[in-house]
Amino acid sequence: MEEYIKKSLEEWKSEICELLIEIDKKYEETNRELRVYSYKFSITKQVIQSTVNEEIIRNIRELYHTPFEQKFIQLKEEIKDLEEKRKVFQMFVDKIDKVKGKEEEKPYVSV
Repeated sequence: MEEYIKKSLEEWKSEICELLIEIDKKYEETNRELRVYSYKFSITKQVIQSTVNEEIIRNIRELYHTPFEQKFIQLKEEIKDLEEKRKVFQMFVDKIDKVKGKEEEKPYVSV
């Protein structure tokens, strides 16, 4: 493989790796937030199940449970999207490495 192609592929791989780092950071932040809302959602659910007063239940649902549930669902979707992005960009890195590896394995044949 010509040197300029190797260099171009390495630059592209480096750019993609930077994107992967950003995706990983966003994933970790989102995952932490998801864990928080998982607890909040679970706690409000347990409190509602332990409460008999319908008015209090309605207030808890309105103030806490429903917003926590919505945020929890949103964060789960974001995590799935980030996992898919990570998978796709990792495929780029793997394909670049594979192409470079195949080319480096080929013996040089002069004509």
